[in-house]
Amino acid sequence: MKGIVFTEFIEMVEDAFGFEVVDSIINDSNLESEGAYTAIGTYKCEELVRLVANLSKQTGKSVPQLYQIYGQHLFTRFVQGFPQFFTEKKHTFGFLSEIENHIHVEVRKLYPDAELPHFECEINDNKMTMVYSSKRALGDFARGLIIGCAQHFSEKIEIDQQDLSDGAGTKIRFLLTKIGPADNG
Repeated sequence: MKGIVFTEFIEMVEDAFGFEVVDSIINDSNLESEGAYTAIGTYKCEELVRLVANLSKQTGKSVPQLYQIYGQHLFTRFVQGFPQFFTEKKHTFGFLSEIENHIHVEVRKLYPDAELPHFECEINDNKMTMVYSSKRALGDFARGLIIGCAQHFSEKIEIDQQDLSDGAGTKIRFLLTKIGPADNG
């Protein structure tokens, strides 16, 4: 897993919960990297899993909730760091449908060793089916990214999800229904 995922996670935790919590979850996680991440490095996904689990213990927030919060945060950071991916798209479904065949192609140019999830998308009017496949089983993180995307485009999206991998979390079908513009007040 690329280091940017880890550096942004550590930054989010520090901003939300303070340096002491960051230090504590790193110490409690027994990490091969010892928590020393660079944005361009590559690290084992298990380290993120341990960090999130220990953050859950520290904060009382559930692991799925933390992954979703982090997904939303990371989407915002992607918009800031890679604005070229967001300028042509004007809505959530258009952006999400381009991840596999446009954005991931560009990411692989920058990071040839990146192990990215696979997405299959189908759009019908105000509904989109998006199937997430990854051996990493980070569907809640993907859900957070989807929520962040909808927020970015100021759209209100209802999300239903179904695990298609018998509870393993490696293949998730998201059914997205556009229900209007986001509430801004």
